Amino acid sequence: MARVRQERAEITRQAILDGAAVAFDRAGFGGTSLSDVVRHAGVTKGALYFHFPSKEALARTLVDEQFQVSKDVPALEDPGLQTVIDLTHQMAAGLRTNARIRAGIRLVIEFGSFTSPDPSPYNAWIETCRSCLTPAQERGDIMPSLDVDDLSTFLVGSFTGVQVTSHVRADREDLHARVVDLWNYLLPGIVPASRIPLFDPAGSPSCRAALGQTGPQAPVPVG
Repeated sequence: MARVRQERAEITRQAILDGAAVAFDRAGFGGTSLSDVVRHAGVTKGALYFHFPSKEALARTLVDEQFQVSKDVPALEDPGLQTVIDLTHQMAAGLRTNARIRAGIRLVIEFGSFTSPDPSPYNAWIETCRSCLTPAQERGDIMPSLDVDDLSTFLVGSFTGVQVTSHVRADREDLHARVVDLWNYLLPGIVPASRIPLFDPAGSPSCRAALGQTGPQAPVPVG
């Protein structure tokens, strides 16, 4: 019986997170009430408070969930620049298809939503990039003159700007194309010319297959 209760509790918790994601994605933190969450989740307020003591606790859980995209990076034997390229496309796919990821990203961007701005989500993404780009630079895939910390910070900021612009202009329908643009313009400035053909700005074959994007490799400009 205890196991059955635990399973039911987890189902309810997931329903609450799904309902919160829909509400936050549509109206943001300030525009969402707990009544909105309850309505979208199909649960009682008592059930909501059992799992989450506040709206902020719900929001922070959704913010943390976006990092599931990069959860396998620490286990990779040979992370590198292509890993980061693939992560940007995986995040782009999540933003288009997963309300939880959309809500988490919106909550991160809404600096004024919480009592004080929290840089930890950005710092976590920057650290993920750094952990991939450092070995890439050591094997000659990133120009030795570049500071990997600065490059990682720039990449996170660039992707954030690209996805926000795509959201405003095209409801993210063109997001993968815009991410390809980002890498097409960026690679010649950070990768030695002889090594540029090693990287696919549209994502690796395995990444594209996992995302259902089976088109040809995008061309990479060499300048």
